[in-house]
Amino acid sequence: MSAAQPNVWGGGDAYERYMGRWSRKVAPLFTDWIGVSPGADWIDIGCGTGVLTSVVLDTCAPSRVTGIDSAANFLDAAETQVRDSRVSFKQGDAQAIPEADGTFDVVASGLVLNFVPDKDAMIQEMVRVAKPGGTVALYVWDYAGHMQLMRHFFDVATMLDPRAREFDDGVRAPVCRPGPLTELLVSAGLADVEVQAIDIPTAFANFDEYWTPFLGGTGSAPKYCVSLDEAARQHLREVLRHRLPTGPDGEILLAARAWAAKGRVAG
Repeated sequence: MSAAQPNVWGGGDAYERYMGRWSRKVAPLFTDWIGVSPGADWIDIGCGTGVLTSVVLDTCAPSRVTGIDSAANFLDAAETQVRDSRVSFKQGDAQAIPEADGTFDVVASGLVLNFVPDKDAMIQEMVRVAKPGGTVALYVWDYAGHMQLMRHFFDVATMLDPRAREFDDGVRAPVCRPGPLTELLVSAGLADVEVQAIDIPTAFANFDEYWTPFLGGTGSAPKYCVSLDEAARQHLREVLRHRLPTGPDGEILLAARAWAAKGRVAG
């Protein structure tokens, strides 16, 4: 995942520790829900480190997959991690996809939409590069609801410091809900639009495993965390530690929800 915000998504390794590992659990459920036949031509918009791309290659039997991302460091990571003769990666903007009209059977995107400034332009571009009858599909985290690892963080952070709301994607990304997603796809002219919740467990062996990714500076919550001075950060850490639901052996068992949306291009 990447978007036009290099200050937020700064490094492939940090992203992998923070969100990439959970996206890997959502991606196969997403591609299964799309239900595309083997042999399709795919494009992954905002491919990031190649999470969704690799799942498509492994489970969907595509003819080819093109990965597009605006961040060169993510593309470097994707090219290193995803080795397959059917895949190619190139730099490009989700709001101006560098591909011809009507090129792909499936135009997909994972965890990108809310970071793109012009969301209508992104969906219109996805429709443009899809073949008639093709599928346009995406998924985003349910930041305001059941994305528990982030909700616990921001609920505590905002209680301690109202400035944290400026970083909270539950506030900043109202599109990540079924109604706005449906409206966005329908407005772009897509038919048979559906929105589906995808839920996964997010288990942490202990508090340190939960907390450490927030120190990487990659993503909205980590960016807020590293903006604090040491005393404020440690205070946040201790309050959060005491408020998280913790099992008898220190384990933290949370859940994450993504909203998936898809539609069919007329033709």
